Amino acid sequence: MTDNNKDSNAATVKDAKASNDKLSELNNIDNLSHYLKSAAGTREGRAIPPLENWHPEQIDDMDLVIKANGEWWHEGGHMTRESLVSLFATILWKEEKDGVTEYFLKTPVQKLRIQVEDAPLLINDVGIVNEDTNSWLEFTTTTGDVVRLDDEHPIILRPYDVVNNFIKDNGDENENDCSTDTSAPHNNQSVADKHSAADVPIRPYMLVRNGLTALIGRNVFYHLTEIGELTEQDDKTTLTLQSGGSTYTLSMPSI
Repeated sequence: MTDNNKDSNAATVKDAKASNDKLSELNNIDNLSHYLKSAAGTREGRAIPPLENWHPEQIDDMDLVIKANGEWWHEGGHMTRESLVSLFATILWKEEKDGVTEYFLKTPVQKLRIQVEDAPLLINDVGIVNEDTNSWLEFTTTTGDVVRLDDEHPIILRPYDVVNNFIKDNGDENENDCSTDTSAPHNNQSVADKHSAADVPIRPYMLVRNGLTALIGRNVFYHLTEIGELTEQDDKTTLTLQSGGSTYTLSMPSI
């Protein structure tokens, strides 16, 4: 082998090693933060990157858990830097295969698998926005997403699977936990099985983006009951909400 070929092969091996080292470094939370900030380019503000156009082959695991109450924990420690959590939330990605749901922090070069106990996002505010002749219900997540109630972003009440989501309940109430013993699908659908739902916590969720849902915090849901209209009939309580000129209803067994 000539010296030139040796040098070329050595350079190839070096580049490959550097590439692998770069990928592995993204498991470090500070390196990932730096990478995302440097790769933001011309995106303004908190714009969501085009995750659907990224197809990284490298998959790794990160010791990061989004708790059922919306808190982010990394390597056993609570992430309290809101700016960092909001940054990472922009690259949240959900995939479903063979009935299994997985969540990732997705970059152009690597997907980092994380754990999500319930919903990856949390809604902590709702308000009424008047626009032209319509009034919209506008929701905000703790990580900066803003979404309006419409046909593409419905509110859904569904059981929270305590066992499969490995939540450890110490009996403490959390203002973000809007669990209840009542159940309802979204938009005028009746309750399928009142008795089976009685033993399962039910939580309200809203579809936000890229298949990601957000848990609606307890205080926000209570506020919705004040904004909307509550009616009772045939042992069911119905919450009717108006948004964008359309009507949305959530029905549930009366408590």
